[in-house]
Amino acid sequence: MTDPIDLPADAGLKSLAREGSVLSRTARGAGWIVGWRFINRILGLMSTLILVRLLAPSAFGIVALSMNLMFSLAQLSEVGIQGAIIRNERPDRELYDTGFTINAIRGFATGIIIAAFAVPIAGFFHNPDMVDVLYVVAIGSCVSALENIGVVDFVRFIAFDKEFQYKLVPRIISVISGIALAFWLRNYWALVFAILINQVATVAISYWIHPYRPSLTLSGWRRISGYSSMIWLINLVGVVQGATSNIVIGRVSGTADVGVYGVGTEISGLPSSELIGPLCRAAFAGFSEARQGGDNGAVMMLRLLGLMALITVPAGFGLSLIAYPIIKLGFGAKWLGAVPILEIFGIATTVTIFGSIAGTLFAVQAWLKASLKLDIGLTILRVGLLLILVPRYGLIGAAVSVSTVDVVAQTAYFMVMTRRLRVGVIAIFARIWRTLIGAGVMTTVLLAAHLGWGPWAGRNPILAMHMVGAIALGVASYGLTVASLWLFSGRPDGAEADLLLSVRRLLKR
Repeated sequence: MTDPIDLPADAGLKSLAREGSVLSRTARGAGWIVGWRFINRILGLMSTLILVRLLAPSAFGIVALSMNLMFSLAQLSEVGIQGAIIRNERPDRELYDTGFTINAIRGFATGIIIAAFAVPIAGFFHNPDMVDVLYVVAIGSCVSALENIGVVDFVRFIAFDKEFQYKLVPRIISVISGIALAFWLRNYWALVFAILINQVATVAISYWIHPYRPSLTLSGWRRISGYSSMIWLINLVGVVQGATSNIVIGRVSGTADVGVYGVGTEISGLPSSELIGPLCRAAFAGFSEARQGGDNGAVMMLRLLGLMALITVPAGFGLSLIAYPIIKLGFGAKWLGAVPILEIFGIATTVTIFGSIAGTLFAVQAWLKASLKLDIGLTILRVGLLLILVPRYGLIGAAVSVSTVDVVAQTAYFMVMTRRLRVGVIAIFARIWRTLIGAGVMTTVLLAAHLGWGPWAGRNPILAMHMVGAIALGVASYGLTVASLWLFSGRPDGAEADLLLSVRRLLKR
């Protein structure tokens, strides 16, 4: 038996570790991520509100298609380096450096492939302007490949306050430069160069904020390969599933419709990207630490599920109900084609809490074969529906196709997770029933007041007043309903209690 003294030293920056229970540290970490996402979205919203008035929808479509290709290729070669390091009980320098080397190879390979196929890709979409854009995107991929692997410690030790600092400065620089370039260039190059500036700044700051200095080696690849090979297969399926929407729409309807579709999906995905995503990202580290201590994470899952539902379910319904004024006021009349997209996706995203937290546990517990089988079936369903509905119904067909598959996916993932954790339906329902009733009351109140779904009459100032009134009425009806039910139930432990505790701690700090 190997003596503990002979074991290689943990290469992580242990000083980042915080005090407290796994759940409390996960909650604090999620708070920092949500805070970052909130500020990031505010910056993005400010930028978007200016850019959509300076640039045409086709400009956003060109950039969306180009970046989608890069992200798809990057995901295609994604092997779960961060997850492999976080799950490891003693990740040493060999593991960190191997992770850096693999990421570097992935990033440069992605850039080379994009540059090599730029011309045929642009020809496929009948848009020669994409060629030069793809060349710049390829450069950005190579730049991002050099990011300091040490920043994985911000997730590993649930030190998301440091990650907040790490991401904020590049984002501010990118937004300012993007707006300035849009006023100057008045075309898609403003968006392209802003993205590249963000990538360069992010890499530079990663070495300034973390002392780790990686070197090139693949000596630890065997320690990563078992977990990573399954992650790669899952991501391979995910690439096909995620890229089909823009590809089919771009081929059938053109780049302008890709831009309109992107606006609708971007806004409808706010509850998921700004709340569910951050919570799950923090939960990955929390579940990993709990797993190493012999806890399967069932109790933590239930508490996080209740908290997610409390916030995201009303947010999703709310976005769907006031889709028209959001698009009209925020983006202008030329973007009204995104309204039905937002109405459909807004409701569909309310169920993402189930599959998202399930997916996090699947990755932590390495239930990867089950995940792969589910993803293959869901991808076949998604591609089939898109090919059938988009040519006949356009963007509405795309929204219905993707929403249907998303709902099926969330249900399937959650059913497998609850069975493996031996968590009953009653235990789950006990965490979310007040939220569901509150969301139902809110929807009913807004519809009765004629402040939900469909086109709204009036000029922009009137629309703005009605939208503010709808938001206030929705928040009040939902909040009063949930609070009343919670008090009537005797103030049980659950999402409401967890939220109040988090608010009190925040105010105390």
